[in-house]
Amino acid sequence: MEIEKHYIKRSGWLRAAVLGANDGILSTASLAIGIAAASETKNPVVLAALAGLVAGALSMAAGEYVSVSSQADIEKADLKREKNELATMPDEELNELADLYQQRGLDSQLAMQVAVKLTEHNVLETHARDELGITKITKAKPLQAALASGTSFTGGGLLPFLIALLAPMNHMVIYQYVFSLVFLALLGAIAAKAGGSSMTKGILRICFWSTIAMGATAFMGHLFK
Repeated sequence: MEIEKHYIKRSGWLRAAVLGANDGILSTASLAIGIAAASETKNPVVLAALAGLVAGALSMAAGEYVSVSSQADIEKADLKREKNELATMPDEELNELADLYQQRGLDSQLAMQVAVKLTEHNVLETHARDELGITKITKAKPLQAALASGTSFTGGGLLPFLIALLAPMNHMVIYQYVFSLVFLALLGAIAAKAGGSSMTKGILRICFWSTIAMGATAFMGHLFK
């Protein structure tokens, strides 16, 4: 029998990696486009792309770490509170667990039997999963999220930075837009494939919003030319 593939285990690092790479491409390219639209020389464009790449990567990593750390702190506080309640009022917690199983469709007798068995197996893990919604898969991992975001932003941001270095200045905006859109479409396809979702939907969504973002920065650049 073929084992089913489930993609939820990838949700933590995949979300951070996709967000980082997408932001790396889009923000660096948009910054380069805005400066290119307002400048006649290449140096400001290259400098802006490099500064956006470095600042963005560090900002993404730090922001992701702080954000996920806050989530981890909440989880730890809830687990500590739950552990204390299990020690001081075990009967009430057992009844609460049985009530949860009844709400999910079990009759009262079977719900209590399931609650007792799972409590005997691992009481804290059971309450964490079924009462608080905390599992090993969904548990917050700040360092993993920070590394995924920072690394993926750097990888994504390098692409428009290289274009800023290599593309001719007189067509910089066009080169940045076209190549960035191709990179973003590939990213959308890879993310959809890794997550088991629709590739077409992922590509269209990322290309639509990216076009708006780059168009807006190009417009702002022209205003200050």
